[in-house]
Amino acid sequence: MEIVTKIAPICLVLIMLGLGLGLSIKDFTKILRAPKDFFVGFFSQLVILPIVALGIALILNLSAPIAVGLMIIAAAPGGVTSNVLTKFADGDVALSISLTAIVSLISIISVPFVVINSAEFLGVIISKDISITGIALKMALVVTVPVIIGMIIRGFAENFISSKINIINKLTGWLFIIVFAAIWIEEKDNILNYLAQAGLAVLILNVVMILIAYFIAKKFVSGIAQQKCIALECGLQNGTLAVFVATLMFDDIAYVIPTAAYALTMYITGFIFIYILKKSN
Repeated sequence: MEIVTKIAPICLVLIMLGLGLGLSIKDFTKILRAPKDFFVGFFSQLVILPIVALGIALILNLSAPIAVGLMIIAAAPGGVTSNVLTKFADGDVALSISLTAIVSLISIISVPFVVINSAEFLGVIISKDISITGIALKMALVVTVPVIIGMIIRGFAENFISSKINIINKLTGWLFIIVFAAIWIEEKDNILNYLAQAGLAVLILNVVMILIAYFIAKKFVSGIAQQKCIALECGLQNGTLAVFVATLMFDDIAYVIPTAAYALTMYITGFIFIYILKKSN
């Protein structure tokens, strides 16, 4: 995993910097105007998504590395992709950006907590050198710090950054592709075997979570735009962050494979979901 472990942190820093460049203080104040919508999305992503992933891992009786890999992707926050597809789906983009930003910042604590505890539950022995605090500090350097730097840069050059935000989003999308291309290139001989092991699990997680989030949102949030946003936010995770965590905590590529398989399926299911919504409207 030498190529992946070198590429993933660099790409993640740049992706999170791009996220920060797209944020302003106003994005966070919007949460205060519609706290219920935010809380439904926050709870769905931070609590329900990992529970659903664990249930799928147990029901399908997945091997420990694949099961933990599934938990890593479930623990990851939404990515910039969810913001872009929410816009494409005519969803609440401001809510999507707020959820991505807040959950990303909290992820430095929530991700190691979910992954370490679920790994122990699934019988995977975690190295004594790995702790929630240690992982949180390393994640902070590649997640929180770049977001804050991006927001500071935007604060000094608001008009320039705002005019270039579409280009920034496209660049972060390409960085995401680079990470997963590196995985496929480095593990091309084993890829079909890995997909056979993880493909069904990530597809079920993706489809089930989009539907659960959509119907929970339908019950509790203020409108259809917010429903679309929360469903996509729970179905499109930050795969690059998941790869970074998997390579940071484990030496075996098997832990990374669910994230690579998820990256393939989430675009397909995301666009199918949007297509169905547009047809139904």
